Amino acid sequence: MTAEASLPTESITIHDDESALGAVLLRVRLLAQRRLQWLASSLDPTGGGEIEALMADRDDPAAEAEWQRGQASLNAWIAAVEAALAADTDSRLAQLAQVFALDEFGRDLLHVCLAAALDPALGRLYAYCHDDAQRAYPTLALVARLCGYGRFATWGSISPLKRWEMVRLAPDETGDQLAALMLDPAIRDWLSGSDEPDPLLIGRARMIPLLEPLAEWDVAAAATFAADALGDDPSRTVAIQVIAPAGSGRKTFAACVAAQLGMRLLAIEAAAITDDEWERVFIHAQRQAFLQGVALAWSIDGGEHVSARRWSQSIAHFPVQFILRDLSSAAPVVPGAIVLRVDLPAPGVATRSRLWQQYAAQAAATSADQLSGLAERFNARPGAIVAAAGVPGASVEGMARALRDSQRDLLGGLAQPLDSQFDWDDLVVTDMLREALRDFVHEAKDRALFWEQPEARRLFPQGRGLAALFTGSPGTGKTMAAQVMAAQLGLDLFRIDLSTVVSKYVGETSHNLQRILSRAADMDVVLFFDEADALFSRRTEVKDAHDRFANTDTNHLLQALESYGGIAILATNRKANIDPAFIRRLRYVLEFSRPDAAQRRQLWTRLIGALAGADAADGLRELIERLAAELELTGAQIKYAVLTGVFAARRDRTAMEAKHLLRGLDREMAKEGRALSDRERARLG
Repeated sequence: MTAEASLPTESITIHDDESALGAVLLRVRLLAQRRLQWLASSLDPTGGGEIEALMADRDDPAAEAEWQRGQASLNAWIAAVEAALAADTDSRLAQLAQVFALDEFGRDLLHVCLAAALDPALGRLYAYCHDDAQRAYPTLALVARLCGYGRFATWGSISPLKRWEMVRLAPDETGDQLAALMLDPAIRDWLSGSDEPDPLLIGRARMIPLLEPLAEWDVAAAATFAADALGDDPSRTVAIQVIAPAGSGRKTFAACVAAQLGMRLLAIEAAAITDDEWERVFIHAQRQAFLQGVALAWSIDGGEHVSARRWSQSIAHFPVQFILRDLSSAAPVVPGAIVLRVDLPAPGVATRSRLWQQYAAQAAATSADQLSGLAERFNARPGAIVAAAGVPGASVEGMARALRDSQRDLLGGLAQPLDSQFDWDDLVVTDMLREALRDFVHEAKDRALFWEQPEARRLFPQGRGLAALFTGSPGTGKTMAAQVMAAQLGLDLFRIDLSTVVSKYVGETSHNLQRILSRAADMDVVLFFDEADALFSRRTEVKDAHDRFANTDTNHLLQALESYGGIAILATNRKANIDPAFIRRLRYVLEFSRPDAAQRRQLWTRLIGALAGADAADGLRELIERLAAELELTGAQIKYAVLTGVFAARRDRTAMEAKHLLRGLDREMAKEGRALSDRERARLG
């Protein structure tokens, strides 16, 4: 077979990705044809075996090069194809070579591997070129002989094709020169025009659609910073840390910034990557970014092990990287990067209202005012709004329940939810205290709009949270008042478990409280700290190191609560033990006194009527009058005395009588070490 018989007659032009790949296939076939013609011509015409050919070194590279110079027509075609490939600057093949700075050997190696990946039939041709039927694949030795590098070729660890895992070397018992070279199928597919994600990134990365940014986001400032920092230096990297809780729209913000820089955004969930896979996934993600010109966003809300992962320094980082994290996650160090921190603000009431109207369109058509109320009631992030609005057929209150349910587990074992089924009528307190509690509830409802006023925010840069201290004897209604207020606000009430907060170790108590408050800051809840004096105790005179550290802990606790932006209620039976500096910082310090005779009468009557029936309350009216007038009991004591009496009557299978009520009363008084005397029992009964 002559060279001319197989040569193409059309001109060589590259005008798209397909023609570029066609040129690679043609070049490799021509190189293989030239190689095979040399092998055929170098055989001993007088015969002789393989051993004689090896001993005579008939396949000498220098001799082959000398022979090639006489193949003018074949060389001309090879040169024409190579010139067309060199002139190409627009195809993906040309872009890959330019972006990853492939040298001449790198391009030759890529072409030989790519040709085999595009046309598996070339495997047989490669086997002939190896003069070994078992080696139907590209090797370094084959690249060396086809492309004129001598007997063998080397590619060090700095080879872009190796570092970026575009071509991998399969282990082989005969050494690296004859080991199979394998082109990553993702590279073949991308060069063929596909924009499908790298298989290694599937399930860990996705393209983020471009949505309208929220009014509170300063997208332009972040984009301008990135553009100015990058300048004209392609080696620079800008790392933009976007700090906000999950569901805040961090990916959307990053996508908006990337769009202003002329890029799309590929977001990667770092927590979905195991430590063993991290290095490879990281390389493939950066590679994908360079290939497709997309910015990368790394979500690292997975804990300390995610934040601590090292960013590889063996490869270049795409110029625009976003680090998406919450305050509890430390940012990884991006080597050599210019860093911008963006604390993503929560949406204001107007923005939340617009989001509810947009994503709950059906409810907006019939309950627009109620949706606006949701925007004021819940400081919900965009993700939570979208999720709640997506509940099929949900009413406005159904969406509110969805919001509350989504937050219920965020505090884990640090707090327990308290049912809040009480209303104002259940709470028996003085008129002055009731008005103060109503003021607190009103402020809690109105505060979202109030603190959006620029002057209010300027004058109160801190301390915009809402906290109250309830003081008074046990059983005077402090917990019930907190439950009533949470019910009026339509929010969940969580009692903080002090066993998870208070620690004997220096600094641990303030750290534990800060952990609770940082989680609660992203929730719409009311926190209830019972026995608050255990936390915010009075500072003492410094006599030793223990006193100094204890006072430091108290200072940190005060600062942590003062900077908390949510709603907190603290209750104590021992106001005198609370640090005065803490009390001065609170606008609501409410005293729950023991009920007077009229209030006690009201409590007895309501509780008996509710649990035993109105007839029982009416029949026991005289006893109730005497009990209210003569026994100074708390609301809790009255409540449990009635409960015990109800079960005593049920045991006797009769309506509640005086003896049942007195039995319950006797049991409650016994808790304080006293009981009704026979004389008192006779007088009361």
